[in-house]
Amino acid sequence: MVKYEVKMTNIGKDAPTYLSSNSSFILIDEKIRPALQDMVVEHTVGELVEDIVVGDLLKVGKSEFEVTFVGDAANKNLRAEGHCTIVVNGEATMPGQIAVKGPRPPRLRFGNEVKFYTE
Repeated sequence: MVKYEVKMTNIGKDAPTYLSSNSSFILIDEKIRPALQDMVVEHTVGELVEDIVVGDLLKVGKSEFEVTFVGDAANKNLRAEGHCTIVVNGEATMPGQIAVKGPRPPRLRFGNEVKFYTE
Protein backbone atom coordinates (compact mmCIF):
# COMPACT_ATOMS: atom_id res chain seq x y z
CA MET A 1 0.00 0.00 0.00
CA VAL A 2 1.35 3.43 -0.98
CA LYS A 3 1.24 5.88 1.92
CA TYR A 4 2.87 8.93 0.31
CA GLU A 5 4.03 9.52 -3.25
CA VAL A 6 5.52 12.63 -4.86
CA LYS A 7 8.03 13.62 -7.55
CA MET A 8 11.08 15.83 -7.11
CA THR A 9 10.58 19.20 -8.83
CA ASN A 10 13.62 21.17 -7.67
CA ILE A 11 16.94 20.11 -6.18
CA GLY A 12 18.51 22.94 -4.19
CA LYS A 13 22.10 23.61 -5.28
CA ASP A 14 23.41 22.62 -1.83
CA ALA A 15 21.15 19.56 -1.36
CA PRO A 16 23.58 17.01 -2.91
CA THR A 17 26.43 18.32 -0.72
CA TYR A 18 24.17 18.15 2.35
CA LEU A 19 23.35 14.53 1.47
CA SER A 20 27.02 13.55 1.07
CA SER A 21 28.25 15.40 4.18
CA ASN A 22 25.29 14.82 6.55
CA SER A 23 23.79 11.62 5.09
CA SER A 24 20.43 13.35 4.87
CA PHE A 25 18.18 15.39 2.64
CA ILE A 26 15.25 17.67 3.36
CA LEU A 27 11.93 17.22 1.56
CA ILE A 28 9.35 19.99 1.31
CA ASP A 29 6.23 20.66 -0.75
CA GLU A 30 7.01 22.95 -3.72
CA LYS A 31 4.17 25.33 -2.74
CA ILE A 32 5.82 26.20 0.59
CA ARG A 33 8.73 28.11 -1.00
CA PRO A 34 11.18 27.68 1.86
CA ALA A 35 13.62 30.34 3.00
CA LEU A 36 16.47 27.84 2.68
CA GLN A 37 15.58 26.79 -0.87
CA ASP A 38 19.20 25.95 -1.75
CA MET A 39 19.25 23.23 0.93
CA VAL A 40 16.03 21.37 0.15
CA VAL A 41 14.48 18.99 -2.33
CA GLU A 42 11.12 20.38 -3.41
CA HIS A 43 8.42 18.01 -4.62
CA THR A 44 4.90 17.88 -6.02
CA VAL A 45 2.01 18.16 -3.60
CA GLY A 46 1.25 14.80 -1.98
CA GLU A 47 -1.19 13.38 0.51
CA LEU A 48 -0.07 11.24 3.44
CA VAL A 49 -2.86 8.66 3.51
CA GLU A 50 -1.50 6.69 6.47
CA ASP A 51 1.27 7.39 9.00
CA ILE A 52 4.79 6.26 8.14
CA VAL A 53 6.00 3.68 10.70
CA VAL A 54 9.18 1.72 11.38
CA GLY A 55 9.38 -1.17 8.92
CA ASP A 56 7.79 0.75 6.03
CA LEU A 57 9.76 1.14 2.80
CA LEU A 58 10.98 4.24 0.98
CA LYS A 59 11.78 4.35 -2.71
CA VAL A 60 13.75 7.30 -4.10
CA GLY A 61 14.27 6.95 -7.82
CA LYS A 62 15.64 3.41 -8.19
CA SER A 63 16.96 3.13 -4.62
CA GLU A 64 14.96 1.37 -1.89
CA PHE A 65 15.27 1.75 1.86
CA GLU A 66 13.72 0.43 5.06
CA VAL A 67 12.37 2.95 7.59
CA THR A 68 14.18 2.51 10.94
CA PHE A 69 12.99 5.59 12.87
CA VAL A 70 10.11 8.07 12.61
CA GLY A 71 10.31 11.24 14.69
CA ASP A 72 7.29 12.38 16.68
CA ALA A 73 6.57 15.31 14.31
CA ALA A 74 7.49 13.70 10.97
CA ASN A 75 4.01 12.50 9.98
CA LYS A 76 2.37 15.78 11.08
CA ASN A 77 4.93 17.81 9.08
CA LEU A 78 4.49 15.61 6.00
CA ARG A 79 0.73 16.16 6.13
CA ALA A 80 1.00 19.92 6.61
CA GLU A 81 3.94 20.88 4.37
CA GLY A 82 5.28 17.72 2.72
CA HIS A 83 8.27 18.34 4.98
CA CYS A 84 10.68 15.99 6.71
CA THR A 85 14.37 15.24 6.85
CA ILE A 86 15.39 11.82 5.58
CA VAL A 87 18.50 10.46 7.32
CA VAL A 88 20.17 7.73 5.25
CA ASN A 89 22.11 5.01 7.06
CA GLY A 90 22.51 7.14 10.17
CA GLU A 91 21.06 8.07 13.54
CA ALA A 92 17.96 10.21 13.55
CA THR A 93 17.02 11.91 16.80
CA MET A 94 15.01 14.99 15.84
CA PRO A 95 11.19 15.06 15.84
CA GLY A 96 10.95 15.89 12.11
CA GLN A 97 13.34 13.20 10.93
CA ILE A 98 12.79 9.81 9.33
CA ALA A 99 15.76 7.43 9.31
CA VAL A 100 16.16 4.82 6.59
CA LYS A 101 18.75 2.16 5.78
CA GLY A 102 19.78 0.89 2.40
CA PRO A 103 22.74 -0.07 0.25
CA ARG A 104 23.72 3.47 -0.80
CA PRO A 105 22.45 7.06 -0.69
CA PRO A 106 19.78 7.95 -3.27
CA ARG A 107 20.32 10.12 -6.32
CA LEU A 108 18.64 13.49 -6.04
CA ARG A 109 17.31 14.12 -9.55
CA PHE A 110 14.52 16.19 -11.03
CA GLY A 111 11.52 13.95 -11.65
CA ASN A 112 12.62 11.17 -9.30
CA GLU A 113 9.78 9.51 -7.44
CA VAL A 114 9.72 9.58 -3.64
CA LYS A 115 7.38 6.94 -2.29
CA PHE A 116 6.72 5.62 1.20
CA TYR A 117 4.87 2.33 1.18
CA THR A 118 4.25 -0.92 2.99
CA GLU A 119 4.13 -4.39 1.48
